[in-house]
Amino acid sequence: MSSQGRDGVSTGPQHWVLSPSFSISGVPSGLGSRAARCLEGAPVRSPARRTAGRSHPGRHRASRAMAREQRRALLELLQRPGNAQCADCGAPDPDWASYTLGVFICLSCSGIHRNIPQVSKVKSVRLDTWEEPQVEFMALHGNDAARAAYESQVPSFHYRPTFSDCHLLREQWIRAKYERQEFTNPERQEPYSAGYREGFLWKRGRDNGQFLSRKFVLTEREGALKYFNRNDAKEPKAIMKIEHLNATFQPAKIGHPHGLQITYLRDNSTRNIFTYHEDGKEMVHWFNALRAARFHYLQVAFPGASDTDLVPKLTRNYLKEGYMEKTGPKQTEGFRKRWFTMDDRRLMYFKDPLDAFARGEVFIGSRESGYTVLDRLPPSTQGHHWPHGITIVTPERRFLLACETESEQRAWLDAFRKVVDRPMLPQEYAVEAHFKHKP
Repeated sequence: MSSQGRDGVSTGPQHWVLSPSFSISGVPSGLGSRAARCLEGAPVRSPARRTAGRSHPGRHRASRAMAREQRRALLELLQRPGNAQCADCGAPDPDWASYTLGVFICLSCSGIHRNIPQVSKVKSVRLDTWEEPQVEFMALHGNDAARAAYESQVPSFHYRPTFSDCHLLREQWIRAKYERQEFTNPERQEPYSAGYREGFLWKRGRDNGQFLSRKFVLTEREGALKYFNRNDAKEPKAIMKIEHLNATFQPAKIGHPHGLQITYLRDNSTRNIFTYHEDGKEMVHWFNALRAARFHYLQVAFPGASDTDLVPKLTRNYLKEGYMEKTGPKQTEGFRKRWFTMDDRRLMYFKDPLDAFARGEVFIGSRESGYTVLDRLPPSTQGHHWPHGITIVTPERRFLLACETESEQRAWLDAFRKVVDRPMLPQEYAVEAHFKHKP
């Protein structure tokens, strides 16, 4: 049931608000005995009147016993389907809960909920004291019911963050669900679903490294994202085709909590653009607008594909990033430290993590096509300062790399092997055929 606020806007499903007059019919499983008797309508013994002047030891014992009973009921509720993962990011074994929304959440997401106290109030399942009506409310709701209410109209293209995503994505997902209620009111999705978006982002200069305000325009009709060096410029500085565009949040690398890295192909080489917006909501709206444009492009390009097939192709996070040493194609030069990025089947290396263009790119195909990865360097290799070697074998040549630590070596090997062990798609053979490697 929804109610109308003073401005006439629906305030959402009001049955989620806990009130003193809360009433229940039906007995959910998993409640403690006293709560269950209450739900069944059976008489519950009222506490004896407080003895004036001093507390009674038996009353303290009863209070502690009741607290244990409520905690036991909560732990039983955690075993219900849907409650064993955080309602917002999917992290396993949530240990916190919002007793006004009826959801079980992880510690990290609970911190975000604390910042919207007008909507959500949280407690630790194990450490805080719970009132019986609060436990009853949790029993009647839970994560699956909350998703049905608050995520009923999430667009297919909208990014659903996981516990491994950055804080900004998780925060704006939670605020969009519960505070702004974007997924129960589709008209509130207009900023990222209209097919056109225009605004200003801070963009890092390719040569001087300074962030300057630049006008960006996203137009699905033209299938492009454009940016302009001057507000009055008639022609864009760059046109990025939606077909070859990717976006991924990189707050640590960019040095801003809202940092977004946009990449696109220019002459079959990857171009990096580093941006941010001071308003986190605006930055996430840009991100989802790019995903919407990609989604609609792919629907036309692959008319028989389902949404489930298309969604993983909208944007992608990098498989692995970090420093390694490398040597040149003759393998007689000294090893040099470079920043490497594994973007699907493209391994790129840069002198600096924020370079606009890679110094070189390597296509990594499948094992069936003659690609493999070794956890060592050839015995005669010299000139590397880091001890943990990796050899990437392609049909054309071998690439020799070195990692500083064994754990980094293992992480890179895992990333490479996931790609090599995956069969190539038909379109990836075309990429391989036209790939340019810069030694």
